[in-house]
Parts: sequence; C-alpha cells; structure tokens
Amino acid sequence: MTTNEARQLLPGLVRVRNRSEHGCDTAPRTIRQVVSSSSQAQEPETTTPGKAASADDVDTLEPDERVVPSWTESIAKQVTKTIGGPLGRHATIGRHWYWSPLRVVLVIACVTLAFAWLDKSPCIQEYRDGSGQMQLNWQADRQYVSFCYSDIVPLYGAERLDQPGMFPYKTSWTDNAGTPQAQVRHMEYPVLTGLFQWINAKLAQSWVQLASTTGFLPTALTVIVYFDFSALFLGLLWLITVWAVTRTARRRPWDAVLMAASPLVIVQAFTNFDAIATAFAAVGLLAWARKRPALAGVMLGLGAAAKLYPAFLLLPILLLCLRAGKLREGGRAVLATVVTWVVVNAPIAILYPSGWWEFFRLNTTRGADPDTVYNIISYFTGWQGFDPNLPANAAPAVLNAVTLVLFLVCCVGIAYLALAAPRRPRLAQLCFLLIAAFLITNKVWSPQYSLWLVPLAVLAIPRWRAVITWMVLDALVWFPRMAYYLETTLSSQHMPDRGLPQGWFLGMVIIRDLAVLGLCAWIVRDIYRPSKDLVRISGDDDPCGGFLEDAPDVFTLGRARRYAVAN
Repeated sequence: MTTNEARQLLPGLVRVRNRSEHGCDTAPRTIRQVVSSSSQAQEPETTTPGKAASADDVDTLEPDERVVPSWTESIAKQVTKTIGGPLGRHATIGRHWYWSPLRVVLVIACVTLAFAWLDKSPCIQEYRDGSGQMQLNWQADRQYVSFCYSDIVPLYGAERLDQPGMFPYKTSWTDNAGTPQAQVRHMEYPVLTGLFQWINAKLAQSWVQLASTTGFLPTALTVIVYFDFSALFLGLLWLITVWAVTRTARRRPWDAVLMAASPLVIVQAFTNFDAIATAFAAVGLLAWARKRPALAGVMLGLGAAAKLYPAFLLLPILLLCLRAGKLREGGRAVLATVVTWVVVNAPIAILYPSGWWEFFRLNTTRGADPDTVYNIISYFTGWQGFDPNLPANAAPAVLNAVTLVLFLVCCVGIAYLALAAPRRPRLAQLCFLLIAAFLITNKVWSPQYSLWLVPLAVLAIPRWRAVITWMVLDALVWFPRMAYYLETTLSSQHMPDRGLPQGWFLGMVIIRDLAVLGLCAWIVRDIYRPSKDLVRISGDDDPCGGFLEDAPDVFTLGRARRYAVAN
C-alpha cells in the first residue's frame, strides 16, 4: 500500500497496536506515524513525527499531524453527533478559506462570555425608590438569591471609584472610624488591576455624562455602566487567554474548547478582575514557547503587576532550564520579569507608598477564607485556628508562617520532580502543579482564582473527561457558597433563614479540592510514565518548552540520573 492510499483509508489519529515484548500499546498516533511504519520498506518517510508541529505557525501543520478530538475523546464524539458526527475519513482538514480551529474556539468563547454576562445581569438591574431616584436593585439579597454576585459592583463604591478626583493609591479613607477597629484604607489591588478599575470608572462616568448631554446614547446607573465596561475588557482579555493557549497547544488546538466553553468562565469570568492576569500569563507562556524569553518575562512581569501568581511560573521555567542547561535563557526571562514589575510598580510605590503597600498589608492581615483547608478543619473539628483571639487588624503570624512553609515544601517537591523524573516534565505540567499547590495551601482561595488553573489544565492534562469533571465540580461550588452567604447575611439581620448551613458549602469545597488533587496525581503519573502523556504520544515533546523542547539533560537528580547512566 502506498502512502497516499494509506492516508485515504486511515483517520488522522487512530489507535494502533504495536506488538512488543510488553504486549500491545494502544496509544493514539498520527497517521504520519502509522503510514511511516506500514510503508517503510516501500516509501521511507523523510519527515519525522512532530517536525511540522515544531513550527511557530500551527497553520503549517499538515492534516495528518493534527489531533482530531472527535476520534479520540468520547465526549467530543457525543457532541459532534448533533452536527453530523465525528470527522469523516475523507474530510479535508485545515484548508477552509476562513474557519480554523482558532476561530471556531474564539467563537465558542464569545458565546460562553455572553452567558457569563447574562449570569451576572440580575445584579445590574435598576429600580425607582420612593423618592423617584433610580437605585441598584440588590433588594432582598438579590445578589445571593440570584447567584449573580460580582465584586465589580460593590467595589465601585468600596474603592471610592465613584468619588470626584479619586486616584488609586493616592485616595484614602477610614473604615470603622471612631472605633477600636478603625483602619486607614487605600486601593487594595495590585497596580495594574487598580488602574484597570480606575480607567473603567472614568469611562463609565464619561459615558453617563455624554449620554445625559446628547440624549441619544443608552445609559443606566454609573455603577452598571462601570460593570459593563469592566466586563467588556475582561471578556477581551479572556479571549486573548484563549487565543494564546490555542496557539501554544499546536497540534492539539481543539483542546482549547475546554476553556472556551468552561462552566467556570460562565460563573467566574466577571466575578473579579483575574482575566487580566490569565491573559498576561498565557501570552507569557506562548512567548516562551516561541523562544522569546525577554517577551515572556515582560508578559509575566505585567501579569505579576495585576496578580502575583504569574511570577510563580518562573520557578518551573528555571527548574527545567537547570535540567536542560538553558539557565541563560531562563535568566533572561527572570530579569525581564523583575524589570517590568519594577517599572510598573515604582512610580506608585514612590509617589504613594502607603497606598502601594495596601495590597501587601491586606494580604498579610487577612485570615483564613471560608473555602480553605484551614477553615474546613476548623469547622469539622472545632479547632480555633493557629491564631485564636487575634486583635483587630493584627496579622495572623502563625497562619502566615504555616501557609508559607507548606507552599515551600510543595515547591521543593516540584523541584525534585522536575529534576528527578526519568524524562524532563513538560512546562505546563509543572506550572499546573505549582499553582494548584499554592491554592490548596494558601489561606485564601477566592472563587475566581480557579480561573488561573483553566489554561494550565488544558495544556498540562488534555484529558477532556477529567478536566470537564473538575471544572463542573468547581463551578458548582458557587451555588452553596451563595446560599451560605445568604444564610450568614440573614442571621446577622435576625431574619428567617433561607440559605444553607456552612457544612453544605464546605462539603462542595472538599469535593473540589479532591478533584484538583486528582488532576495533580494524574499529571505526576504522566510525568513518570511519559507513554501515558497524550501530548507526547501524539508527537510533541513539549509545546510550551521553547528552548527546552527536545533538549538533552545536563543536570538531573536521583532516578533521572540513574536512568541516564543505564541508557
């Protein structure tokens, strides 16, 4: 059989059985690999598997180098039945004049973001009060009853964005004035996130003023227009995140559907401002994959100026660079990250040091959030916590130390895994493990933080059923959370209970944490058994790796060193 005949008869990604002394290997392989083994004697294949996939432009992939999920994922097979079934054997792949996997994924992401806005829309409704003034309709605890709560709405007033002349980090106010709990406050977010809020507030105020002047622009309460502007830009930033992950995935672009249609996006995309950081982090990983360490560092530095977690991604990069002898490239990324973060933060830190420090002060004095492992233990055991009877506005020093030590222990474990695994782990795998470790050991896991894991999960463990199961479970935590907050609010007002007790909420949190730990265990299994890693058995070494891809080991530990000596 010739190569062309085989390409007409075999799907682009099939399961073949390779007889060996260990039995049969049913790992998915591209048609190029199947053809190469079946017609080697007649027509030797000159292009090695994954060669085209290493190109920067994924559009250069040939049809037989693409992974088609409707042939490999049972969920995709079922979904495609509504549109005619899985891709046919004789289908033309990658030649449509307009539609590409990237564009289809972005359209799906737009639809999901529209549902995300509709999910929050009950919380941006107006009503006319007894004096005839328009008010935001959060009557009868609507934000909890309708499950539409968003930090964006109350922060417009809480961060004094509604005040004339307000500027983040310069403007201050006093909470609980005249009481022992009095505290001078400033904008509580990192610099880029604070400026993002301020710009949207100015846009909203200008829009409302222009609408009232001209009379033909649609308008609403300023806080509602502020939410809409914020949602618009956060949606665009999430689309950038999806774009970057799709480009990074290379021969597996359809895996990005998992994040484009994620239920977590519907629930959390507009709960807070975390899409800013996810966009910079995803673009930073894409830049690293394209061997542009300085640009990767700039993106991660900007991400760290919005939320600190993108800076954590430097640790996996440095560990893998150490193993591959690429510390120079890793050092360039670290330097660019530090310089960028300093350039963004220095003007605010110099001009308004108290305001700039507010983010760090608040996170230092913050106690354990309801959905953390520490609160779970406290609730079910009656434990009073590491810092009982803490004075107002005092930092929980023991809790802070414990969370730091636990996270550092996880970092050491991840470092050993990076250097001791028989084969160098993929960058996305270590990134997911690190961020998951931070969230599980941290004293704060705000609901929108789960968005941090979504792009990394798609790149680290593209197993659709497992990832979708985790995302659904994580999204479902939102509903008992709102019911618990409703109960807490009503109890404080001595009103009849209409919510759920905390135990229901914490039960879902435990299930979510177990789901994340399950993904971590799966990733560790794939690291130690690369033959089970779907990314590697389809032809790629590490799509995120950049300089690391296919690089030989230079420095290893333990098992990896013994494995290298034996071979």
